[in-house]
Amino acid sequence: MEFLVIGVIVLYIMQKNKKIDTGKFIKDNGNWIRKFKESDYDFLVRSKYGEDVDPDQLFDKRVQNGFIVGVALIFLFITQLSFINILAALLVGYLIYRSGYSNLKSFYKKHLHEINLQLPYFLKNLEVLAQHYTIPVALARSIDTSPEIFRPGLRKLIQRINDGDSSIDPYMDFAKEYPVNDSMRMMRLLYRLGIGSQENKHEQLVMFSRSVSALQNKARETRYKERLNKMEGKTMIMLGAVGGSVMVVLLFAMLQQF
Repeated sequence: MEFLVIGVIVLYIMQKNKKIDTGKFIKDNGNWIRKFKESDYDFLVRSKYGEDVDPDQLFDKRVQNGFIVGVALIFLFITQLSFINILAALLVGYLIYRSGYSNLKSFYKKHLHEINLQLPYFLKNLEVLAQHYTIPVALARSIDTSPEIFRPGLRKLIQRINDGDSSIDPYMDFAKEYPVNDSMRMMRLLYRLGIGSQENKHEQLVMFSRSVSALQNKARETRYKERLNKMEGKTMIMLGAVGGSVMVVLLFAMLQQF
């Protein structure tokens, strides 16, 4: 333990005196280090923290934290340094580095339900815009009024369309980023609406509108059931508390009779 404390103090002093600057090292070699960044890391960061946060800075911080923990553990094992101990220190440092991504992934999975409830209302707004504009323009105009979690995916979708990708792939990739109920089917309908002729646009809009309304009804039912379950839970807790209090009073009264 003494070596760990000494090691941390030495690292701190060297960092302060700029003898060692892990932050600068990571920044200078950022292009190489960021090759190890997960493909969906930027999306997950913006899903949790919004678009004002720089994913690259958070990733650099992950790398720095993992490195510092690994070095600190090597100092801890310095009196009995061996291949196994070094391997264990590096493994713990990697787990610290990896935990930043795992936490973001867990957060996203927990919020898929919320995304599922938000999607129908985003599509409804898009349906109104599609009556007056082409689908790419409607998508672009929907960004500012869409739920914040959809905005990075929408920008990516629009950019690919503007770059000349006229296939269904940008729409399907958007649906894969938000894998909730009917997202694949709705994006297929949206793609067909975008490539359809003006003569068939009204019929396609009606079909799209019916599908969106069905999704909205499902979302309302889900919200209603959640509120009902929450109220039932509170009622059961209240009844349990009242019943328990009555039992305690009765038990106390019976004990006083003896």
